[in-house]
Amino acid sequence: MHSEPSVHPMDVLKSQLSQILDVIPSGSRIYYIDYPMHSNGGDLLIMKGTQAFFKDNNIHVHARYSVLDFPENLRIPLDHIIVLHGGGNFGDLYPAHQKLREKIINDYPHHRIVMLPQTIFYKQAAEFDHTADLFNLHKDVHLYVRDIQSYQLATEKFHQCHVYLLPDMAHQLWPILPKGDPGKDQLYFYRTDIEKTSEQMQLEADGDGDYLDWISLYNRVEKVLINMIVSSVRKRRPLPIDIIWDKYTDYLVNKAVRRFSSYHNVQTSRLHGHILSCLMDKPHTLLDNSYGKNSNYYHTWTSGILSAQLVVSSTAVSSTAL
Repeated sequence: MHSEPSVHPMDVLKSQLSQILDVIPSGSRIYYIDYPMHSNGGDLLIMKGTQAFFKDNNIHVHARYSVLDFPENLRIPLDHIIVLHGGGNFGDLYPAHQKLREKIINDYPHHRIVMLPQTIFYKQAAEFDHTADLFNLHKDVHLYVRDIQSYQLATEKFHQCHVYLLPDMAHQLWPILPKGDPGKDQLYFYRTDIEKTSEQMQLEADGDGDYLDWISLYNRVEKVLINMIVSSVRKRRPLPIDIIWDKYTDYLVNKAVRRFSSYHNVQTSRLHGHILSCLMDKPHTLLDNSYGKNSNYYHTWTSGILSAQLVVSSTAVSSTAL
């Protein structure tokens, strides 16, 4: 008697994203808003997963805009769904993206608005209340969040919104095959921004391996090209930026895959260092970030993945400073 082959946990996570089709049915026409125009590879992985989801499910993107080039008085047909990029910038740490999100809610009261899986974090209770007051005026907002803490916060505050719990959109990219055999032992893929922790800094002092972050992954020429494209968007130059950026970000994501492929093991404090390792089924350990985003995500979705291990629990707040 033959046993049925076991289903990989990553197959399960990818399949859960199909729940979005209840809100954005196959064949829908959409405006895709707040897609990333910067060098953070985590957001680029989310974008590639989102685009793959649209393509795989016959969802038609009529137009897309970043935070840099969203028009002031854009007319959107009522039969088009407004879809906002997911990620980790919902709250008051990254105000430009939150202001755009709130502008969309305010300016398009009669459209269906869908926010793809996000992590919620606010330092100031008043800012969270302001967002909730605005969101609760809209009758057709669908907010996907990617960890249990964010789900609890959203359901407590957003009484008029439809709130759902789903994994990150990058899971649509599963599986990513390695590009070459590993020739090195250990990669430390660590945050270098406001979300790094004292635990990470101690490990940096003690570690023996190669250190990298999204910004140091790219060389000088690659950074110059990113800045040139971003500048063109800011100045609204008549260039096919969508096509240029799409092809260039394919290259940037593939560079991250190639780099991860060259190591036997990865230790990371980047959520998408963790998710990319999971997508490649690469052995790795995950450290927390400053407000518990990584550990919350791990406990919600990826604790059953054998190649992943959470090794440090931050002493920082679990999900919000409220």
